[in-house]
Amino acid sequence: MNLDGKICIITGGASGIGFEIAKKFAAAGGKVAIADINVDAAKTAAKSLGEGHLGVDMDVTEPDAVQRGVDKVIDAHGRVDVLLSNAGIQMVKRVEEFTLEEWRKVVSIHLDGAFLTSKAVLPHMYKQGSGTILYMGSVHSQEASALKAPYVAAKHGLMGLARTIAKEGGEKGVRTNVICPGFVKTPLVEKQIPEQARDLGLSEEEVVNRVMLGETVDKQFTTVEDVAHTALFLATFPSNALTGQSIVVSHGWRMD
Repeated sequence: MNLDGKICIITGGASGIGFEIAKKFAAAGGKVAIADINVDAAKTAAKSLGEGHLGVDMDVTEPDAVQRGVDKVIDAHGRVDVLLSNAGIQMVKRVEEFTLEEWRKVVSIHLDGAFLTSKAVLPHMYKQGSGTILYMGSVHSQEASALKAPYVAAKHGLMGLARTIAKEGGEKGVRTNVICPGFVKTPLVEKQIPEQARDLGLSEEEVVNRVMLGETVDKQFTTVEDVAHTALFLATFPSNALTGQSIVVSHGWRMD
């Protein structure tokens, strides 16, 4: 699987899953633009990948910031071949405890961010007659869990957005797919363990073994490497035979 110099934008790419995918894309010959709200972290991460990679300032909830970031990539490389919309946050509480501001923040980063970045890159992909858009969904794009209403709603929304763009962009050479990981033990997930233990009245061990890993086949967390391998497979897939789909990476938690 080789990216052959393709230009790849990864939002939220300065750390965690996004950075692991950035490393995988760079190793496969891609030129990576790491777009992150923390521009210093984005530049540091890009520098660590070697020559030819960019760190770009981008708040994915702000249309002008998204456009400026994409314009910087176009100015540097003249094209964009792969977009991975990965930026995201999590808040854990019951529906009635969420404020509207909190709801909007979670949904905006995940879903508005995917829309705005797609809107910014699609004209370039259509002009060149090719492109791949990947969304970082979740098993929660297809399932629901307690305490995560805005996250689950946003992740479900990504499926609709991906399928719509697949329909609109197919004849123009653009495909879209959604990566749906299970629980990946990043700081984002580690933070949820004590929060869910408190809200569900369970021990932290019970949260891990029953809530997070209870439906897996081997009681194992999905790894960032698992997700990165999947992203590279989708980024290098050669045709529209695989578009508008969700690829679940969850140790058997969700089976389709």
